Amino acid sequence: MAFEGLSEKLNGVFKRLRSRGKLTEADVKEAMREVKMALLEADVSYKVVKDFIKNVTERSVGEDVLKSLTPGQQVIKIVNEELIKLMGEANSKINFPNKPPCIIMMCGLQGSGKTTHAAKLAKMFKAQGKRPLLIAADVYRPAAIEQLKVVGERAEVSVFEMGQIDPRKIVKEGIRHAKDYGNDLVIIDTAGRLHIDEELMDELKDIKKLAEPNEIMLVVDAMIGQDAVKVASSFDEALGIDSVILTKLDSDTRGGAALSVLAVTGKPIKFVGMGEKLDEFEPFHPERMASRILGMGDMLTLIEKATSTVDEKDAEKLAKKVQSEGFDLNDLLEQMKQIQKMGSMKSIIKMLPGSNQINDEQVEQSEVALKKTEAMINSMTKAERVKPSIIDPKRKRRIAAGSGTQVSDVNQLLKQFEQMQEMMKRFGLGGGGLHGKKARKNRAALLKGLGGGMGGFPM
Repeated sequence: MAFEGLSEKLNGVFKRLRSRGKLTEADVKEAMREVKMALLEADVSYKVVKDFIKNVTERSVGEDVLKSLTPGQQVIKIVNEELIKLMGEANSKINFPNKPPCIIMMCGLQGSGKTTHAAKLAKMFKAQGKRPLLIAADVYRPAAIEQLKVVGERAEVSVFEMGQIDPRKIVKEGIRHAKDYGNDLVIIDTAGRLHIDEELMDELKDIKKLAEPNEIMLVVDAMIGQDAVKVASSFDEALGIDSVILTKLDSDTRGGAALSVLAVTGKPIKFVGMGEKLDEFEPFHPERMASRILGMGDMLTLIEKATSTVDEKDAEKLAKKVQSEGFDLNDLLEQMKQIQKMGSMKSIIKMLPGSNQINDEQVEQSEVALKKTEAMINSMTKAERVKPSIIDPKRKRRIAAGSGTQVSDVNQLLKQFEQMQEMMKRFGLGGGGLHGKKARKNRAALLKGLGGGMGGFPM
């Protein structure tokens, strides 16, 4: 995951700061030297690091900070604020024109993920009620048109293509098609190269002049580090880009590009690709990214993912079912599937506060436990899922054999599920009603119980 190394180093520095009751100017400057090295190792631009450290140090050595009751926390607060300022004060959105269609021109080097992210963008806006059209204007890369058709079909978005003819004609006809068929959003997938050249830029300039895009969006691979900033600067100089999509932010990239793009180019990062799947794509929120870097989690994005993944009618149906009949293993299996739709276990855990304390081995163990739990439930009969109390030693052996697990694993699952049912009964969710004095009294404790009591459950 991007920023993992940076997050680990910064939290080491802040832990030492918090452990001291008082801070001196020398303490702050020593800590800032370590922060500086951590940022440089994360591949952040030297000039950006220099300015960042200068701003944080100047604010941190003030009398109000050093003489406060919690100077360490105050310094962390300043670092958080400066990180947000570095990446942009707020999420930058696409401004849709009053008269549709809104035209977005995608550009970037070959291999940056431009075609896939054109489909991701289209899918995201389709979910928001737009009627997007993808235009296949990359006529040079082998199978580029076919790739766009494939990802377009997966995103359930129409693709306009005319084969390998002049891309200028394709764009012109594609925009006309969008207007005729009521598409209010047009996303043009242009050609890329392995390097920036004059021929590429001339073609892009022609397409820009012809399409008059509302947004020119550069797709940049985060794994190329500081070269990402150079690419952004070159495209901006030649074409005049409006924003950046940063891809592969889920990889082991050091993440420096995300902290440098705005400061160096003046162009905001608007979206980030967090994986290969079409729904592993999200708006870039500087304040949330800063929170992730500092190990504070990102609950807002996690909640948004859950909201967009879980069908409201299904959730209401489950709530009524649980209220009247209780929570069984079929319900648990369905909830596990909903969680898996939100992305990988690693991406979900990284959004939780304190996730910097969880290592990759623990994440892998959680993923293994999740798969084992699913296999065990799938090995049960319908009757056993509805009423786990009927599972005797003989049934346990059969379930273990069918799921490739041990009887002890089955015992653990049943014990944890029993604890979950008990918890739900305590809070009026297992047939005892959603209201009443007991439910009201324990509402606050429910959240605490789910956070702590479910820690051992593979979810």
